[in-house]
This record gives sequence, structure tokens and C-alpha cells, in this order.
Amino acid sequence: MAKKVTEVKSVRSFISLVKIGQWAFFIGIIVAILSGFVVIPYFTIILAIVGLIVGLLNISETEVQGFILASISIIIVGSAGLQVLVEIAPFVESILKNIVTFVAPAILVVALKSVWRSAMIA
Repeated sequence: MAKKVTEVKSVRSFISLVKIGQWAFFIGIIVAILSGFVVIPYFTIILAIVGLIVGLLNISETEVQGFILASISIIIVGSAGLQVLVEIAPFVESILKNIVTFVAPAILVVALKSVWRSAMIA
């Protein structure tokens, strides 16, 4: 009976961590978009911390490859010189750079976790 109670508590804590990861991702995207339009104090630190949380809690072992590929794509687009878009909508470049600031810590954590798993298997 005690084992069942421990398993239920373990499942509940896992579900709450998943929810924290999901909310962290949502908050990171919202802060990245909003900070393209208005000044948010310390938004870079906020985005980096939230990105770390997403990398730790949100990405499972089966999602690593897709996440890294998508993140690299976002980083390339965000780092590219998008002068045409800047002339049309000046806030787009700022939003993309903010998303890169959010995604970079997450990809670092996911990549390190992947390397760690690979090293432990070998």
C-alpha cells in the first residue's frame, strides 16, 4: 500500500513539473513578443532563466532531435540580417532576437543532457 501512495505522489510531482515547463514556455514566448513592443526591465535575464527552465523540464528524450533542429532554425533566422523586414515592421527583428535569447539557454541544456545520456550509455 505504501508503494502505491509513493507512486501516486511521484506521478503527481512529475505532472506538476510538466505543467511548470509548459507555463515557462508560454511565459517565455509572451515576454519575447511583448518586449519587442515595450521595454520590460531585465527581460534578457527573464528570458534566459525561463529558457533554462524549459530546457530542464519540457523536452523529453524523444523530442531532443526535433527541438535542437527547430531551435537551430530559429537561431539562424533570428541572427540573420533581416533588413527588409525591419523596414516593413521594425519590431519583428527585436521579437526574433528575443526569441533567440529565450531558446539559446534551452538548447544548451537539452544538448548537454543529450551528451550526458550518450556518455552514460557508452
